Amino acid sequence: MTTLHGFELLRDETIPEISSRARLYRHVRTGAQLLSVENSNENKSFGIAFKTPTPDDTGLPHILEHSVLGGSRKYRTKEPFVTLLKTSLQTFLNAMTFDDMTIYPVASTNLKDFWNLVDVYLDAVYYPTITEKTLQQEGWHHETTAADAPLIYKGVVFNEMKGAYSTPESVLETAATRALYPDTPYANNAGGDPAAIPDLTYAQFKTYHETYYHPSNSFIYFYGDDDPEERLHRIDAFIADFEARPVDATLPTQPRFDAPRTHIERYDAGEAGDDSNKGFIKVSWMLHESTDPRKVMELEVLAHILVATPASPLRKALIDSGLGEDLTGEGVDQFKRQVSFSVGMKGVQPGDIAEVESLIYDTLGELAEEGIDPATVEASFNTIEFALREKNTGRFPRGLATFIGLLPSWIHGGDPLASMAFEDNLKAIRERYAAEPSYFETLIGEYFLNNSHRSTVILQPDPQVKAEREAAERARLERERSGMSAADIARVLADVAELERIQSTPDTPEAIATIPTLTIADLDRQIKPVPTEVMQAHGSTIVYHNLPTSGIAYVDIGFDLYALPAKYAPYIGLFGAALTELGTETQDFVQLAQRIGAKTGGISADMLTSTKFGGAGSIAYLFVHAKSMMAQTGDLFAILRDLLLTIKLDNQERFLQMVLEEKANAEGGLLMAGHMVAVNRIGAAFSDSGWLNEQVNGVSNLLFIRALAERVENDWASVLADLEAMRTLLINRNAMVVNATMSADDWAAFAPQLHAFIADLPARDFVAQAWERGALPEREALTVPAQVNYVGKGANLYTTGYQLHGSHSVITKHMNLDYMWNKVRVQGGAYGGGSSFNPFSGVMAYYSYRDPNLVNTLAVYDAAADYLQSLDLSADDLEKAIIGAIGSLDAYLLPDAKGFQATTRYLVGYTDAERQRLRDEVFATTLDDFKRFGAALAQMNGAARVVVVGSPAAAAAANETLAEKLVMTGVL
Repeated sequence: MTTLHGFELLRDETIPEISSRARLYRHVRTGAQLLSVENSNENKSFGIAFKTPTPDDTGLPHILEHSVLGGSRKYRTKEPFVTLLKTSLQTFLNAMTFDDMTIYPVASTNLKDFWNLVDVYLDAVYYPTITEKTLQQEGWHHETTAADAPLIYKGVVFNEMKGAYSTPESVLETAATRALYPDTPYANNAGGDPAAIPDLTYAQFKTYHETYYHPSNSFIYFYGDDDPEERLHRIDAFIADFEARPVDATLPTQPRFDAPRTHIERYDAGEAGDDSNKGFIKVSWMLHESTDPRKVMELEVLAHILVATPASPLRKALIDSGLGEDLTGEGVDQFKRQVSFSVGMKGVQPGDIAEVESLIYDTLGELAEEGIDPATVEASFNTIEFALREKNTGRFPRGLATFIGLLPSWIHGGDPLASMAFEDNLKAIRERYAAEPSYFETLIGEYFLNNSHRSTVILQPDPQVKAEREAAERARLERERSGMSAADIARVLADVAELERIQSTPDTPEAIATIPTLTIADLDRQIKPVPTEVMQAHGSTIVYHNLPTSGIAYVDIGFDLYALPAKYAPYIGLFGAALTELGTETQDFVQLAQRIGAKTGGISADMLTSTKFGGAGSIAYLFVHAKSMMAQTGDLFAILRDLLLTIKLDNQERFLQMVLEEKANAEGGLLMAGHMVAVNRIGAAFSDSGWLNEQVNGVSNLLFIRALAERVENDWASVLADLEAMRTLLINRNAMVVNATMSADDWAAFAPQLHAFIADLPARDFVAQAWERGALPEREALTVPAQVNYVGKGANLYTTGYQLHGSHSVITKHMNLDYMWNKVRVQGGAYGGGSSFNPFSGVMAYYSYRDPNLVNTLAVYDAAADYLQSLDLSADDLEKAIIGAIGSLDAYLLPDAKGFQATTRYLVGYTDAERQRLRDEVFATTLDDFKRFGAALAQMNGAARVVVVGSPAAAAAANETLAEKLVMTGVL
């Protein structure tokens, strides 16, 4: 047997679909598997995964995922992960817990930085210094303030999961998984149930790591343009000292049900009563194992046909029924040994739950019997094939997306190379459909109608759930407190004091020096301009970028929103969706969706708004984003003409469905992303762009949408008049900008079509409207049924005298990953916290995420100024902070994103010369800049606005101690 650096080669294949050579190895000494994917991608990716079955509800895999990156054999800082976030050029750095595996992925475009990340991660997973204090910080611990004070639980994951159990979507997902796989470890919550997390002991914690974090249970992955032999050499150096050993991480298969099952769960929906429309239902089927990529793709095509678009027949039947506001849980879950498919609804009245379940089953039966529209099938095939070929993963590295996609099969014994190669599978599925037109109808029968392994989970709103959970937690703490001796209480106090001492003690210079880092000399001091050509055509501005896009044309058409009076602002999101979801004069919305799916790579709309560089006004555009292969551009422009010129806005029933879907999504977002709700609300006071963003994406929009739903039903004529007025004002080539990204050769063929398209659009005088922004409370609490809080505070630094300097990016990143991380997350127990500074608007905002505190967090924000003004950074620490800031500035982007970002800069007046000036100032940052920024924050403290998203009880308790009270508004 021939080996290379301790590895034997098992497979060596070319994967044309991803332009890569893939070699699969086995480490002879330990049995570790390594997949080496070689290609020209400069965004180098690495990942290591372990099979981690979930033994109970204590959140053991999740807490361990948090913990192993908190110091190791070689890297002796308290949190090497945070140090890397501060100082690396990483394009991705994180860890993820799934139901049956834990993965540690990194990526970087800088080779030296990449190997630094790999080395730290390998040492972290194999040799972590996980102490009892690690478990106390990341998992849970008892805390009390005095010998006679009550006990509480604290811990990062404990509070994270309290937040998760406050969101009905998370409760539903957990319950549905348990219901479908009741006899397997999948029935346990890998994230952890706050009611069970305090059962976890340190002995269990250590044993779990020793059992599963071993090379024999490792799945190692590389992707990119780094040296493939060096990959093997470095991994062997890390694991050569281990011996192979059996690791029993096999996930058992779930025995199939003899008959479908139904489960009823409750969740906290605030004051919702028994007659509310806050019920959820999710119907799930367990299907085949995840190791067959063809069957997985087959199911993904079927799922796309059924539920992926507004025109998909199962989705449409559910939405048309009016039984709920939106779908939930739709689609394929391949991240378990046995794949599942789920579909359901949210916003359902209790009396309609059974009807939703019947409608799902009846609709599937009708489709199997009467057939699926071939146009829908063809649209799904084209959409999926386009996505597979485009491989557009946005800011997420392509290599890591590939890694995560192949893992479900690989860890359960499947072929990882087969999971990367889609061509043969897609061809085989297409050929079978061509030979058997009833192919997908047959699958509906096999997978759903004749499959008794089905579970239905019903989620009912109950205002007592939160009170019951809190009472159970208090009772448990009281029992534990009563069982403690004076010595036990003294030990708790001592443990808390010691944990606080560790948390507040900075790492020593010697420990920090163990973390590998780049130097300033490794960085590029020059910006990287994006090729940009600005031209005019028929009154419109065209911004073109000559970038390689593999034969795909990306075009974005922006309409100036200043054409609209302020009263139309809350409609903007719905109007954008209406362009593709209402239908045209010649096609209903189903036919339109089929046409878009079959002839393009997708068309969507969203808003771009920003303060201009220098603060002189704002820009605001509704952009229609479209893409297609060059051969399809004729179809693309024909569709865009129809959307913009012949959209049928008078479909009252369909528009009401869209309003209710938007309402359901906005309500869910309050609990999933409350920190962004708070930040957006703060920004609304300071600029047109901030105000518009909140009107379209914030609480103001939710309140508008709720009222709009009633207007659509009772005063449709006025709503339709508003929509028609918006169309007339917006669709105007004299107030339009077009962004185009493609190669020069493709542009030569594309440009004449674009010019002809622009000429077909109406032209009228453009009159920019002045928007009067209504006042918002300066300190407010938006109350929701949650066990944790999202705390925001902010102001406009420019009004306090701060002048923009490039050092702000160095200062805020360092502060977030040092002061804010330690005070809000590590010591405060929140899942996350930080600050953001918008250099265009001047708005500085602090925020926390899933935070058990409120008043204390506000005090942390106010003390940030003192932190910066008293900060003492060594020259080495300052250099590392600069490196980290450059890493953030140089985020890796795919060509379409590069082009759109360059157009955004053009629109706001952020020139390459200004970019270079600010970059130069980043490199020139001094400690004095930190102190000046701190002085600006001190000036901001008294003038700052406060927005809290949290429970009524938390806000009321805060008002008992705050000198300036929070104005409380119930929003859920």
